Amino acid sequence: MKTVRVISGRGVPLKRSDVDTDQIIPAEWLKRVERTGFEKGLFSTWRDDRNFVLNDERYAGASILVAGKSFGVGSSREHAVWAIQQGGFDAVIAPSFSDIFRNNCGKNGLIVVELSEETVAKLWQIIESDPQTEITVDVERLTVEVPSCGISEKFAMNPDTQNRFLNGLDDIAISLQYVDAISQFEKTRPSWF
Repeated sequence: MKTVRVISGRGVPLKRSDVDTDQIIPAEWLKRVERTGFEKGLFSTWRDDRNFVLNDERYAGASILVAGKSFGVGSSREHAVWAIQQGGFDAVIAPSFSDIFRNNCGKNGLIVVELSEETVAKLWQIIESDPQTEITVDVERLTVEVPSCGISEKFAMNPDTQNRFLNGLDDIAISLQYVDAISQFEKTRPSWF
């Protein structure tokens, strides 16, 4: 996992609530054996509608998805996280997330930021009026800022998840921090184990 301290980018206003993992990446995409190529399936059912926000050229290249409440509900699907990341997004901002989706994001390097519904609505308005607006997510200070509009909001993040981002640690890297203790344990356990 890469180290993440600050992310700055433009946003996409996904003005939908209760977005489930099957809407993020439909089930037919789960048959892939590789962990790549999921960006083509990202919101693929909605992409058939030419008015869907990700089809709007004004938001091409945006790296922060700003969604409605209850984002990532439904089945546990790491594929949903991979699809969002491979679709070019480094962070998702929403009023709420499902716990399992939030956990999958933390383990795979996608930042999730929970802000109030009022702040998210304000961000939607700002992004729609000026799609070039820069949003900054600071993982170290746990703030979201839109300097051009005077927005500066704090957000919460589990300290272990924050440590993962700040130090670029996935599950394997966390385990390897204890390699000496693991080696010592292996030396002391009976050989028949």
